[in-house]
Amino acid sequence: MWERLPTGWKKVLAGALEMPSAEALERFVDAERKKATVYPPEDEMFSAFQLTPPDGVRVLVLGQDPYHGPGQAHGLAFSVRPGVRLPPSLLNIFKELRSDLGLPPGMDGSLVPWAKQGVLLLNAVLTVRAGTPNSHAGHGWEAFTDAVIQAVSAGPQPVVFLLWGSYARKKKKLIDTGRHAILESAHPSPLSASQGFFGSRPFSRINQTLKEWGREPIDWRLPA
Repeated sequence: MWERLPTGWKKVLAGALEMPSAEALERFVDAERKKATVYPPEDEMFSAFQLTPPDGVRVLVLGQDPYHGPGQAHGLAFSVRPGVRLPPSLLNIFKELRSDLGLPPGMDGSLVPWAKQGVLLLNAVLTVRAGTPNSHAGHGWEAFTDAVIQAVSAGPQPVVFLLWGSYARKKKKLIDTGRHAILESAHPSPLSASQGFFGSRPFSRINQTLKEWGREPIDWRLPA
């Protein structure tokens, strides 16, 4: 499966890919795909990395694990394929986008336009068994994605890290806070969005920070 990871990411993650845990994770995911439906499909497992090269990361948004319903997950945290009903967390993200910047939601839930601009939409766990949330947690993905966060932190350009919810905020220790900006708030899920996600204005704050660094801001508009 690792052969699907783009060359640029393989270079910055070489150490992590040489660990025994990476080999064990590959065996686990391969075995799962043989006996059950696993999301996202194998050719979309590394979509975030294919769309956002390591030297192009401006923002890192950290999710937990992929959507586990049919046709939802396509390798980008919080994003769903065109034509798929919007999950509650993504609906709340779009509500905050309108509140923050006055932008309407897109015609669908695909966040590919953000990823193409340098927003790394990274889940901590990159696969899941159909209908069973967190089923692939604790099998090695976390070590790999921790290495991704550390690689982005060690990169030459300052990055805005967006950490939504307690799970994501635990990753703060992996980030060089002297070089990068960290925005934290409650998670956009319906269980917690009213406890600090709504009104957090992440999109305008990200762009303000990028401008202060002399980096290009993100165009958060999605195709209508």
